[in-house]
Amino acid sequence: MKIAVHAVGRMKAGPEKELVERYFDRFGKSGPAIGLEFVGVVEAPESRAQSAVERKREEAQKLQAQLGAGAALILLDERGKNISSQDFANRLAALRDGGQRNLVVAIGGPDGHDPSLRESAALTLSFGALTWPHQIVRIMLAEQLYRAATILSGHPYHRA
Repeated sequence: MKIAVHAVGRMKAGPEKELVERYFDRFGKSGPAIGLEFVGVVEAPESRAQSAVERKREEAQKLQAQLGAGAALILLDERGKNISSQDFANRLAALRDGGQRNLVVAIGGPDGHDPSLRESAALTLSFGALTWPHQIVRIMLAEQLYRAATILSGHPYHRA
């Protein structure tokens, strides 16, 4: 299953970018052996529309254009489910084993995601009730994708 990350906003140079690249690199190297292929990050510019509703709608249209037919969607959203790393790994495996060929994991902009995306998502996921900066969310997602690959391959990185 090919996995892409869609992120509204750009990751600027610095230690956060280095850390996210390190985890995406680890995931990219460990995923193929278990059928998870990391195909990269697509950065979409933040909408400049006047209202939050319009901004979310424009950002959703860009994401839907990337999805293509048949791609599954996982949204990172504060209203999502707070699940364990093991459960996240199991859900990725279930999508893969169910024949899903493409998955997009989406990080929204400052206004969040359009409701239409939440309705069509295979999973809406939260990294807790706290609000996180975009850069840190990207790091946490990269690490959790790598962790999921290690869980599914039986690697000792995850010690829960």
